[in-house]
Amino acid sequence: MTNLLTVEVRYEQDVFTIRQRARQIAQALGFESQDQTRIATAVSEIARNAFQYAGGGKVEFRVEGELPQSLLICIRDQGPGIANLKTILDGQYKSETGVGLGIIGTKRLMDRFQITSKLGQGTEVLIGKTLSKPAPILTATRLGQILDELVMKSPQSPFEEIQQQNQELLRTLAELEKRQAELAQVNRELEDTNRGVVALYAELDEKAVSLQRANELKTRFLSNMSHEFRTPLNSIMSLSRMLLDRMDGELTPDQEKQVTFIRQSAEGLSELVNDLLDLAKVEAGKIVVHPNEFEVSDLFAALRGMLRPLLSDNSSISLVFEEPIGFPTLRTDEGKVAQILRNFISNALKYTERGEVRIRAELDSNTVVFSVSDTGIGIAPEDTDRIFEEFIQVNSHLQKQVKGTGLGLPLSRKLAELLGGSVSIKSLQGMGSTFFATIPVVYRSDIDEADETDAPLQLDTTRYPLLVIEDNPETIFIYEKYFAESIYQMIPARSLKQVKQAFQKFKPRAVLLDVLLEDQNTWDLLSEMKENASTREIPIVVITVIDNEKKARALGADAFFVKPVERLSLLEKLNTLIKREHLQKVLIVDDDPVCRYLLKQYLADCTGTATEKNCFNFKIIEANSGDEGIRYAGQENPSCIFLDLVMPGMSGFEVLEQLKADPATQNIPVIIHTSKVLEPEERSILVENTVAILSKENPSREVATSHVREALLLAGLVLQTGVQDYV
Repeated sequence: MTNLLTVEVRYEQDVFTIRQRARQIAQALGFESQDQTRIATAVSEIARNAFQYAGGGKVEFRVEGELPQSLLICIRDQGPGIANLKTILDGQYKSETGVGLGIIGTKRLMDRFQITSKLGQGTEVLIGKTLSKPAPILTATRLGQILDELVMKSPQSPFEEIQQQNQELLRTLAELEKRQAELAQVNRELEDTNRGVVALYAELDEKAVSLQRANELKTRFLSNMSHEFRTPLNSIMSLSRMLLDRMDGELTPDQEKQVTFIRQSAEGLSELVNDLLDLAKVEAGKIVVHPNEFEVSDLFAALRGMLRPLLSDNSSISLVFEEPIGFPTLRTDEGKVAQILRNFISNALKYTERGEVRIRAELDSNTVVFSVSDTGIGIAPEDTDRIFEEFIQVNSHLQKQVKGTGLGLPLSRKLAELLGGSVSIKSLQGMGSTFFATIPVVYRSDIDEADETDAPLQLDTTRYPLLVIEDNPETIFIYEKYFAESIYQMIPARSLKQVKQAFQKFKPRAVLLDVLLEDQNTWDLLSEMKENASTREIPIVVITVIDNEKKARALGADAFFVKPVERLSLLEKLNTLIKREHLQKVLIVDDDPVCRYLLKQYLADCTGTATEKNCFNFKIIEANSGDEGIRYAGQENPSCIFLDLVMPGMSGFEVLEQLKADPATQNIPVIIHTSKVLEPEERSILVENTVAILSKENPSREVATSHVREALLLAGLVLQTGVQDYV
């Protein structure tokens, strides 16, 4: 620190002298004109306070620091001190004489401001201004020169100081006018820019509307064309499978090879169509998340069984699923998580020649990190981002040997983001890759359904009332899921009191009975129901953890299961006990003869027989149009209807509407059998009015048969092998 000058304040004229010295020092130190005025004004204000309120004081000018250097001015007095200093510094002090304004003004003008005041001991004010960057460094030599210049310069008279202040004021006013003119110019430019921005926004809005319309048209096109693509593809795959299964005789080796090529080509095209549609639906926001509760171990078991057939052509690869231990139940969309992992695993198997593909899951706070590691060819660092772009495939020596669309990984990323997660990759070329999918344990937008157990039950006249006597909430929840889309409407009763109320209000077609009900034994209830003439004919199915079938049968139970009971077995038993007619009729409404033919094959499989002449437990009625289907439904009163949605003339939606509007046909269970990709609104309508929605696109005949069988059981049909009429 270097002291430049010390000035005593004894007389009022000394205040003017200090102001002049402050300006001279600021000028010598290289401050700009405005900063010179700020420094001179700040110093003179504090010096005037010292003279006015303390009778005098001392002002010291110093230069401090190296880089950056600062001008410090210290003003001391031996006055009475400032009693209300904090109020003044907070800007809350108001005075008619202007006390405090000098302090606040100085604080705003200077870079550094520090004041200490003690009552009866005086006040010290330290203010400072940092030298501007362009100013040269003040060396000891230069500071000595400044000291000599200050000694040589004599202070001006008060009149000259006032003249100097007037000149500074005029320069400041001129500078303000210049700034005001510049500000006006900037405002005009901003107005022009704003008009341009408004025009740009209008153009962008127009473009956005155009893009949205184009996107909607693309989605509509893909949705409509999907049916046109899927119908022939499904027919090709199903018919080729029938040929490969030798259902119509043996094939020559060349014929088998040709049919295999046909099926593989159809499967590849079907995969491309499905990926394109899924991507389009995600981008259009049409994909709906359906959260459900599931275990990671169950997910791995399903994937293991589904993907092991892919290893049949390469025995040098091992598919390893690490058993998840200690995982909570996940509540998210199981189907979408499975789709992500299927894409990862199928890619790993394609690009791994030998070694293993390992799938594991790790719990990380509120998320599950699924990983699929392989010992394959790996991916170069520059390609790790590109592979998540649509239609991008990395060139490799295996590229010609494997098929793919380049859509699996982009779709996986979009699905993970839809679930609130993300995907990532770690890969080393020539060593293998690991794909990660981080999924929240609970879907973020999942809202628990309100408890409606106490809500008044409204009977659906199109369904059979089913009394469920059970007090365990988890079991009741399971039964609700079991019968949600069936012809049965569940009526829960958690106590014997509710059982009596249910019998008074409803007449159930069957009863599911647990023998242990809140410390109450229901064996007596079973005996009473079978002894009462009004309830004797109602079938009773006992489902309990106690394996006492003999006692249940002896007391009159019509069927017995030990918990947990399998859904389809329970439905099949209920359908058998509540058989409505001896001859069951099935109406198929579809304009495509190939689809009708394939559906009849699946129906034959459901009864465990293999030929049309002696296979059906149903009377099959075929209608090749919507009008014909409505007519047959009224004439034949079928046990259930298989309905296609896309038909010439009257669509399946119109057929369903007319069936549900007619009292004669509204109670007939309807099973949708279509290749149309349903919009969420369409699916919602169908779920409310049908017992099942089946896709014509199935990976195998076994899967298709399984789906048809489940739908028939939901519709209330009895699946028993027998000789019935075939029309």
